[in-house]
Amino acid sequence: MKPVFNEADIEAIAETLCTKWSQVENKYRMPLLHPKKEQVSLLEIFPAVSTGVEKGAIVSVYMGDAHLQLQNCTGYVVSKMLGEVIFVAVAGDKVTGLVVAHEAGCSLFANVDKSVITGDFTRMAPEVTMSGVALSLAEDLIG
Repeated sequence: MKPVFNEADIEAIAETLCTKWSQVENKYRMPLLHPKKEQVSLLEIFPAVSTGVEKGAIVSVYMGDAHLQLQNCTGYVVSKMLGEVIFVAVAGDKVTGLVVAHEAGCSLFANVDKSVITGDFTRMAPEVTMSGVALSLAEDLIG
């Protein structure tokens, strides 16, 4: 599998999330702070880890009592305007997206059909529309 992350990617992600990064062994770490809630989350990116038969990228977010992990990350897109990074994993016709925001916000949309992201949001149930809108910025990565 082609590497998804290099040091320039990590720089762009950290800049978008308004944080600093450090490299610890085989991963990059970025603390995410929410100043008003005194909430701290931790984003970790493993560029190449054995995920079974192959090596792939893993993106993990630790927040409070929750741990969200996206395995076999196939790409990402930064939105400086929104202050967020969308990490995606594509498997067949399904997409999983982990959205990480600069003030320790995080959302996970798992096993979303590609047609939801490229479809007409006005014809979808509100529960489905949210995932389509959130992941639509990564539409070019989804194919």
